[in-house]
Amino acid sequence: MAKIGLIGGSGLEKLNILRDTREVVAETPFGSPSSSFFYGKISDNEVYILSRHARDHSITPTHVNNRANISAFKDFGCTHILATTACGSLRDEIRRGDIVFPDQFIDFTKHRINTFHDHFVPDITGHVAMADPFSEELRTMLIQGAETLKLQYKPRGTVVTIEGPRFSTRAESRMFRILGADIINMSVAPEAALANEAGIPYAVIALSTDYDAWKHDEQAVTWAEILKVFEENVRHVTALLINVLQNFKV
Repeated sequence: MAKIGLIGGSGLEKLNILRDTREVVAETPFGSPSSSFFYGKISDNEVYILSRHARDHSITPTHVNNRANISAFKDFGCTHILATTACGSLRDEIRRGDIVFPDQFIDFTKHRINTFHDHFVPDITGHVAMADPFSEELRTMLIQGAETLKLQYKPRGTVVTIEGPRFSTRAESRMFRILGADIINMSVAPEAALANEAGIPYAVIALSTDYDAWKHDEQAVTWAEILKVFEENVRHVTALLINVLQNFKV
């Protein structure tokens, strides 16, 4: 049996993928998490679901309390964390509706607190290795699930996380391509960094919804477009989560 933390955009708790559900409220040394948690079971595994931006989508990316969110999962005894996110594609080969399982990130945020170490403590180093920030074990499970369900997916990629909430300029979008990023979003890097510091394996299901601003033959990204494509493809994300959680082995 595993305890799995699940982080998603607003509405993830409405997917009704769990049984024996109840609401759990958490407080941490870093303040309150983004929302209360929905706890339940799928197969023999326990799952805690958190809405990253609160259930009414009121918390902007900059003000998500990532430290409290990850700290709460740690306090619950979660052994793994899976996250879902919408993302923009920075590559022709990553199309709208494709799922990407990143293996690297570039943190381009400016105002996030992305460490638990506010100061150094004797005999405890704050310099956490981050060469491979996403769990290969979890990524393999996600890839196997996508294969089983015959989903359109990319098995790896580099995600750049920007501060937001604004979208990129065309110059910024082109720069991120030059830097080697394949997809772009506003959430993943600080979460992944903190999960690594907490010692919890972390991986993300990134759903491509747009082409950011780099393609001159495309309209620049809008929030309405993101919502439209995400809602059209959320069933794929849901099916993948159910497949992985039902077959989760540790």
